[in-house]
Amino acid sequence: MSDILGKWEQPAGQPFAGLWFEFKADGTFQAALESMGIFSGGTYSAVDGKLDMEQTEHTLGLLGKFEGLYAIEGDTLTMALNNPGETRPTDFKHPNTRIYKRTG
Repeated sequence: MSDILGKWEQPAGQPFAGLWFEFKADGTFQAALESMGIFSGGTYSAVDGKLDMEQTEHTLGLLGKFEGLYAIEGDTLTMALNNPGETRPTDFKHPNTRIYKRTG
């Protein structure tokens, strides 16, 4: 889980440029798209390329369990997350695949 620790932000050219996630060592995360006033948080686990996030806070009420995949290469995080209630993506060709850059 230690490889995903820190703050990651979607760069320009991604669907939600400026959206950031911060994964903490205590198993919690925070996220925000500040330009739209959206904030969220919850708990997560990241093991063997699988990412599970239980979002318990969200400005617009988007709560639930998100299951996905992640890969890190250098300062780039690739995440493919389902929508709550859907099955985990099987690869990074999933429509909800996003790229993030390490910022902290």
